Amino acid sequence: MSGEVIWYELMTSDVDGARRFYEPVLGWSIEKSSNAPNGYRMITGSRGPVGGTMPLPPGAANMGMRPGWFPYFQVANADKAADAIKADGGAIHMPGTDVPGAGRFSFVADPQGANIYVMTPTGAPGTATSHQPGVPGYGGWHELHTTDSEKAFAFYAKHFGWAADGVHEMGPMGAYRLFKIGNVQSGGMMNDSRLPRPQWMIYFNVDDIDAAAKRIKAADGTIQHGPQEVPGGGYVINGIDPQGAVFNLLGPKK
Repeated sequence: MSGEVIWYELMTSDVDGARRFYEPVLGWSIEKSSNAPNGYRMITGSRGPVGGTMPLPPGAANMGMRPGWFPYFQVANADKAADAIKADGGAIHMPGTDVPGAGRFSFVADPQGANIYVMTPTGAPGTATSHQPGVPGYGGWHELHTTDSEKAFAFYAKHFGWAADGVHEMGPMGAYRLFKIGNVQSGGMMNDSRLPRPQWMIYFNVDDIDAAAKRIKAADGTIQHGPQEVPGGGYVINGIDPQGAVFNLLGPKK
């Protein structure tokens, strides 16, 4: 399905250090794969692949790029999608590139500057396992922190077919714009001037938010905020992993 979230990728300064953190915190297995490019490691949960992690590209840190998580969105044609995004005010960081056995992707930025991937996978539509709301270890929510959430939503609706699913007013923080991918409520968008640049926040599901908080501390991560209750009865944690990447967790209290 066009616009579906099909993969999550962590670019980091220390792949082994990231593995030592995320495996106990989220129950993942992070291993090298014979089919993956050199230095790339596959992230697997209890129900199949979640994503991958790789070293920051050479020279990226000198250009201001920091460790972080990035989503992949499915498109019918990665090259055409990247060109259309650029024509609409976005940017192409990496042109169409083939990954044998996986598909073709491009690394781009939306008009406000948030980095994302667009990908045309080789597998059958609907078989990606990365986004599974409520399933521990998998993506449950996607949150865009940007400079203009109204324009950002119009962009993603146009290029990925997402639908509006209501607006929560947050007082001085402004509107929180909910969106659906297909029939599934999948995330929200908000204005946020606190960040160096707009970015997507990926929330991974856990089965017990308090137990997850203990695992974060035991693995030398940092909790910036939470656990805090959110609409719907769940709780969230916003944190930073030992390499400096922002991560987010979503789950119940038990």
